[in-house]
Amino acid sequence: MTKFGELISIDKPVLIDFYSDLDDVESSVETLRDVAAALGDKAKVIKIDINKNEVLADALRVKGNPTFMIYKNGEMKWRQTGFQDANTLIGLVQQYV
Repeated sequence: MTKFGELISIDKPVLIDFYSDLDDVESSVETLRDVAAALGDKAKVIKIDINKNEVLADALRVKGNPTFMIYKNGEMKWRQTGFQDANTLIGLVQQYV
């Protein structure tokens, strides 16, 4: 979890998509690509497989997937479980740029 702490401690927003291989991964990847392209270097966009990171998912109480979180300076700013479209995610992240 040290790596996770380093990841979220930066001074730009970090959008994290906690997902499972059982999800519709293809549309999720496409959505995150659109978000990352729109935000450029103003934010970081990351996918974390909850099956490969069970300890982290449990620590963050990720029960449903996908679960999206936005962190900035190590602090969780927003969290939502369920599919989000690219425009919604872009708008949310831009609030913290």
